[in-house]
Amino acid sequence: MESSPIQLNDIALFVEVARRKSFSMAARALSMPTSTLSRRIGQLEQAIGLRLINRNTRRLELTDAGAAYLRRCQGLVDEARLAHEQLLTLSARPQGRLSISIPYSMAIWLLPEALQAFTERYPDLECEFDLSLKPTENSQGGPFDVALRFGREQVAAELATEDPTVQQIATLDSYLYASADYLQTHGEPRQPADLSAHECLRTAIDREHSVWTLRNGDRTERVTVQGSIAGNNISVIGTLSGLGLGITRLPNCRALAPIIGRNALRQILPGWSTEPLPVFAIFPSPVVPAKTRVFMEFLRPWLDPAD
Repeated sequence: MESSPIQLNDIALFVEVARRKSFSMAARALSMPTSTLSRRIGQLEQAIGLRLINRNTRRLELTDAGAAYLRRCQGLVDEARLAHEQLLTLSARPQGRLSISIPYSMAIWLLPEALQAFTERYPDLECEFDLSLKPTENSQGGPFDVALRFGREQVAAELATEDPTVQQIATLDSYLYASADYLQTHGEPRQPADLSAHECLRTAIDREHSVWTLRNGDRTERVTVQGSIAGNNISVIGTLSGLGLGITRLPNCRALAPIIGRNALRQILPGWSTEPLPVFAIFPSPVVPAKTRVFMEFLRPWLDPAD
């Protein structure tokens, strides 16, 4: 008996279901009835002659054949979708829903001004931001279009269970800052070793975060610092430093310049920098859609050093 021809659209439907691991979530994203989607996947399985999805669990699972089929097909579907989007951008602006996972500590200083300018330039894009650091799924049940993360530890935690594409999009040099009130009361450090006698605002109260490494050209010094306040939010730490509560480390980038200016912080120990902070973007696929690409291109200048 001759097998039925395989429809390319059905392959794309299978990839969507496999990625979301849910017929209902995939159907919602595709704006089609769940029954229709299930029937189309069934037709694809009949055409292939193999079962691709086990439906006897609450959360569907791929068979071995389905997993192998997904590995071969998802890149083709992504490439076809990207080609389609690239053609659309020749005559229209990027549009649709853009889902972004971003730490709250990054969102509070990076997004306000950058997002206003971005939405003005791309009014047909709907931006959905998730600040909870969920590693994989957005509100539609699929992977985020992009996840932004600070440091290698956050990236390593997500790579333990997923296999996304990771790009380092910036390395933020960090410097030391304090308010005029603090310096007037406690004096100004003249060399790195002086920091051990000052109130220093750390990201955590433990040994790892209490040793600051400072560099000046070929010179490197490690200083054990102390202080009564710690927090993992750059904006809050900058505000506390502006209130005269201590010396802090802040990355130097265009998006953070308003926080430094608003809190009247002054750089101390000029010439010395602390550990640079890498910024990563995690994509669900090597193929980056146009909507995600324009967001990343727009975002990068906000991570450039401040003038």
